[in-house]
Amino acid sequence: MAKFVKVAARADIPVGGKKLVEIDGVAVAVFNVNGSFYAIEDVCTHDGGNLVEGDLLGNEIECPRHGARFDVRSGAATKMPAFAPLPTYAVKVEQDNVLVETLD
Repeated sequence: MAKFVKVAARADIPVGGKKLVEIDGVAVAVFNVNGSFYAIEDVCTHDGGNLVEGDLLGNEIECPRHGARFDVRSGAATKMPAFAPLPTYAVKVEQDNVLVETLD
């Protein structure tokens, strides 16, 4: 059975917002896209940059270093220079809490 950990209150990540959290020693970026929450590993597969520092453009996060983009819903690379996808993590909302699946 999957385990989840609280990472934020729903109000902490407004629509279009993002938050960096650490889960089991891994940097994870959590996004609110039109009221739905998504979580991806916060490391660009092109050069290791921190994605949460980039712009969230609809459902895509743009790496601030070289402009690579990733779909936060699936982790898919959508714009070069990145081509490898990112790990994604299950997210659920219980009452007013945003929870992300633990990595163990």
